[in-house]
Amino acid sequence: MKKMIFIILSFYLGNSLLSAQEVSYMGDPDASFFKARELAFAGKHHSAQDTLKRILTRYPDYTDVRNLLAKTYSWDAKYDEARKHLNKITSTERQNKEAWIAAIKNEIYAKDSYIALGLANKALIYLPEDPDIMSLQGQLWDEIRALGGVYPLTDKNKEEEKTFKNQMAIYNAFDVFDIVYEPMVYVGLEYIRETDAGKIIPRFNYANRFDINGLQYEVDFYPTLSKRFYGYLNYGFSDSDIFPNHRVGVELYANLPKAKEASLGIRYLDFLDNQTTILTGSFGLYKGNYYFSLRPYIIPNQEENIAVSGSLTARKYLKTKEDYLGVILNMGFIPELRQLTANNTLLAETLYFIDSQQLFMEYQFSGRNPSNLYKAQLGVTHQELVFEPGRFFWALTAGLKYHIKF
Repeated sequence: MKKMIFIILSFYLGNSLLSAQEVSYMGDPDASFFKARELAFAGKHHSAQDTLKRILTRYPDYTDVRNLLAKTYSWDAKYDEARKHLNKITSTERQNKEAWIAAIKNEIYAKDSYIALGLANKALIYLPEDPDIMSLQGQLWDEIRALGGVYPLTDKNKEEEKTFKNQMAIYNAFDVFDIVYEPMVYVGLEYIRETDAGKIIPRFNYANRFDINGLQYEVDFYPTLSKRFYGYLNYGFSDSDIFPNHRVGVELYANLPKAKEASLGIRYLDFLDNQTTILTGSFGLYKGNYYFSLRPYIIPNQEENIAVSGSLTARKYLKTKEDYLGVILNMGFIPELRQLTANNTLLAETLYFIDSQQLFMEYQFSGRNPSNLYKAQLGVTHQELVFEPGRFFWALTAGLKYHIKF
């Protein structure tokens, strides 16, 4: 008899508990939500959480309730609890801006800037160009660089960096002039290898200028010296009239605090009858998802005159470190670009002192396949004729570059 009474009581209590769960919340969810929000903003997080959790027992898809609950957990440093609720929202409501921002800030509070940046990059896939999320993304980039971190990568890009240690690139460009000169053509092929010592880039350059074909062999090496310093070494050789016989470049780069970078270097061009030494350097600044760089060129000559030219670069990075829009402004003759020569004579003795302005626009973007990368460039040059001072020509430059990673 006692056993029968126990079974009946157990059955009754079980049904009672089940019924109580099902009817645990019977109020107005909106009114309760507003009340919980008042409690949360008043600092009464525990009371707000009790109300919000009760609402979710009956209305589990009430997004605003779940979002507020996650925020209160984040404010209480319960980042794992907040993360579970926010992930549930962002996995189903891809364009919920409030949830994405809360998720990013939760990782910031948890002091995990890389995860926060990954969330910001992912959010921008579903909310492209959103100013608030881009602002958070920029702040995270600045923070990571200021702490001496490497260029921030999303989880996806980190995996790509581990996978793709090799790249091949082919590029071409042409110049069209309004007077005097015939069109000039440039083609190049390079192989990029990532090593523990640094990046190595052997390269072949072909050009057709002044009805002369020429080929140049080149190699770049970017040695990693420490977390703060890295270098640039370059050597190029050609037996053609339209390239220097020897080209040498050396530069030391330093990553500075507060997302800045500076360098000092030298370039040496050795033509058949002329040799030119160029002093250079750079100063770069990352600001949010923008990058600015200034590079001067100082060229002394035998008559103790000094030619000064310079280049200003501005870029806006998009969804990854490899996607950007850029503008390049050059003032004066830029020796890093294509040297004009004729009959084994470098025209630099005069070119370094001529009046010249160049404006280039560039767009680099990755395709749907992460192993592909594309770059397009369009520019215009206004330059004084070497043999007729005071007279200028216009030139239009267009170029394409394609990378494949493997």
